[in-house]
Amino acid sequence: MQSPSPPESKERLRSEMLARRDALDEGVRGEAASQILRRVLDCPDLEGVTPVGAYWPIRSEVDPRPLMEALLQRGQDVALSQILHPHLSWRLWQPGDVLIKGGFGVREPGPDAPEVFPKALIVPLVAFDRRGGRIGYGKGHFDRAIAALEAQHPVLTVGLAYAVQEIDEVPIEPHDRLLDIIVTEAELIRTKPA
Repeated sequence: MQSPSPPESKERLRSEMLARRDALDEGVRGEAASQILRRVLDCPDLEGVTPVGAYWPIRSEVDPRPLMEALLQRGQDVALSQILHPHLSWRLWQPGDVLIKGGFGVREPGPDAPEVFPKALIVPLVAFDRRGGRIGYGKGHFDRAIAALEAQHPVLTVGLAYAVQEIDEVPIEPHDRLLDIIVTEAELIRTKPA
């Protein structure tokens, strides 16, 4: 019997891992998100980097909004993704900005918000491995965004996840971009040697 292709394997893993993440108690998710926030803010790699691209949470993702506000408070610009399928654009964000409903039901800045090109990205994920492999929602938006930014300048990629989202090995395809750092409530994982 032939083993499943990477896209088929990813789809199966995506379903399993979304169910695992969704099963986490809301209180546990909230406490874990607070620990993740502290670890990210303590990460020297991210200090002074600006602008930082981030995401508006959907489903049971780690909520990055407190992190976004903390980055702003320490003087870093924050941008939110705007889906221009199949690509992402990055628009400056401040708390209280009016957000519109974009593709896939994601809240995003309107087209009048200034466009920027982040030097670091806070990345959502469904599953990860210790190499920096990531499974997202399957549309490739973040992989294309990372590749586009890397063509302009180095970009630090920081994935946010609950520890239960770790798997042994993400099936990697040619378009996939490995993350530099993954932060869970349990630890900060550097995927590349210092």
